[in-house]
Amino acid sequence: MAEKNMPMREALRAALREEMLRDETVFVMGEEVGAWQGTHRVTRGFLEEFGPRRVRDTPISEMVIAGAAVGAAMAGLRPVAEIMTINFAFLAIDAIINHGAKVHYMFNGQFKCPMVIRCASGWGNQATATHSHTPEPIFAHFPGLYVACPANAYDAKGMLKAAIRDDNPVLFTESIALYPKPSPVPEEEYVLPVGKSDVKRHGKDVTLVTYARGVEWSLQAADMLAKEGIEAEVVDLRWLRPLDLEPVFESFKKTNRCVVVEESLPHFSFGSEIAAQLQEAAFDYMDAPIQRVSAMDVPLPYAAEIELMALPNAQKVVDAVKKVL
Repeated sequence: MAEKNMPMREALRAALREEMLRDETVFVMGEEVGAWQGTHRVTRGFLEEFGPRRVRDTPISEMVIAGAAVGAAMAGLRPVAEIMTINFAFLAIDAIINHGAKVHYMFNGQFKCPMVIRCASGWGNQATATHSHTPEPIFAHFPGLYVACPANAYDAKGMLKAAIRDDNPVLFTESIALYPKPSPVPEEEYVLPVGKSDVKRHGKDVTLVTYARGVEWSLQAADMLAKEGIEAEVVDLRWLRPLDLEPVFESFKKTNRCVVVEESLPHFSFGSEIAAQLQEAAFDYMDAPIQRVSAMDVPLPYAAEIELMALPNAQKVVDAVKKVL
């Protein structure tokens, strides 16, 4: 299968374009998706190719964007709504959670809500405390809403195509730090299954469970540990809902040790959820307490040096691994 090295933003653009060509009910909407070609250039050239009917610039109102997407989905379309960053998704939480995630249940299956809400996510780049959230675990708390967190260009393309085709509402998060980073992407069409984890690296000594940008730090840490003869297995969750923990359980029963790596905050976190489910399902295999690596429990500082101190990195993952060995 022929492959092309492309940044994640281009893989997302390719996925979205392919689905718009395949299905006329797919359209995009959001702030600056048309004339400005998308804040992160994912919709570059779309207005010229698909026209204003299917590429709709919206007012600066996240509740309007999400609410219109819910209504369009209920009416039989497949909207892909872009909220500039996930920090602003809090303004749309009523439409996303109380309506998008609930209509199928509330109307006894008479309505579906096949919408995708795309959000840039992540800490860093001195975006300050109000523009640097990673609240994916908050949204994953609610049944009825799928949450996707791709870690590279290959996954991003295959997962976005799957999300658009799925009949459930999907919050599709895209790490800002990963937009420019390339990886091999097949030139032929492919779709990755919804709700399936992926083992990114095999090992026998410790299991690293992670998603999104945490995969990058975990793989870097695995390379560092390998130089010391420690083989880490890296399990990328890919989706926080539906959550596929079978590869995590299988890996943990082999390694007997686990470190959970996430970009989000430490309290009431996804790391906490993974630790709880592991001790419930595989307590007899546990040889050491589960460790968690996350951002520090503070609003993200503006000063670049202090900002980096508050974030996870590969060395912090290595240090956590050595605590469980």
